[in-house]
Amino acid sequence: MLNIHMYSSALSVKGQGVGSAYSELINLLKEYFPDKIKIVINKLGKADISHYHTIDPLFYLETFLPGRGVKVGYVHFLPETIEGSLNLPSFAKKIFYKYMISFYKRMDQIVVVNPIFGKKLENYGIDADRITYIPNFVSNKEFYSESQDKKEKMRRKLGIPADKFTVIGVGQVQERKGVPDFIELAKRHPEIQFIWVGGFSFGKMTDGYNELKRVVDQPPANLMFPGILDRNEMNDYYNVADLFLLPSFNELFPMSILEAFSVGLPVMVRDLDLYHSIINGYYLGTKDVDEMDEQLTLLQHDQAKLSYLKDQARAGAEYYSEERLAKIWLDYYTRLVKD
Repeated sequence: MLNIHMYSSALSVKGQGVGSAYSELINLLKEYFPDKIKIVINKLGKADISHYHTIDPLFYLETFLPGRGVKVGYVHFLPETIEGSLNLPSFAKKIFYKYMISFYKRMDQIVVVNPIFGKKLENYGIDADRITYIPNFVSNKEFYSESQDKKEKMRRKLGIPADKFTVIGVGQVQERKGVPDFIELAKRHPEIQFIWVGGFSFGKMTDGYNELKRVVDQPPANLMFPGILDRNEMNDYYNVADLFLLPSFNELFPMSILEAFSVGLPVMVRDLDLYHSIINGYYLGTKDVDEMDEQLTLLQHDQAKLSYLKDQARAGAEYYSEERLAKIWLDYYTRLVKD
């Protein structure tokens, strides 16, 4: 049996994808491999593998202790992906970014959540043979299409008419996620109901906080900000919607897109280069807020296009299924110990 120690503080900050990805992996390993993998969380001790999900300074110090086994770093972000998320003084950014890369270099092996990160880490001086790409995934037991009765009941609870076209976005309320464009679309389309689930996970440090906070406190009549919700509430909100929209300018590997796929919800995004290598063919890409505007005008009345996008979402969910990723993770961990 593999003895794997997991280190993470991701669940201490609600509403961020790193925490969702961490929870999904822990649940996956416990469900599929109870007789093959022993998981110990945030406790020191002799291990075959020490898997670091977050870059806490205490975890960094622990890497110098004996008995860590193979040290694996899980890379969910890089210095360039922090831009547009946190508003930090320049000197603090330099220190933080230098520390981040130093943490990754302490690892024996690195897992990246998208293939683009691999090349970027090589540019930071980390050897390619230490880097492995393993994508995120979500459980279809947590995210799934609910019955029509349940969908209608949730709509009534939220005060949304049964026939009103509804668009949902999910993520932290910040500039990088494209929330200002989401707000702009709500203003252009008063006939559509918009919902953005998420909040200011990092408070006033969030980039664009003051301007965004004013809108969150007093949104347009057709725009809801329910805030940061518990994970077990999210499936109901996805099922209320007709379309998932993520207008992010920069992404890592959005858990929210995978959650929408798992529900069978049509997905529209700003067409980032990253998506071409991880979810190509499963979504509707747009170049800017004006093209999103045009597509929203069309999609509300085009059931054939929505049905096609639903089929693509289901195909995406199948490709990133937990069954497929379970085998990938077991093979990865087993290979590390053998090598």
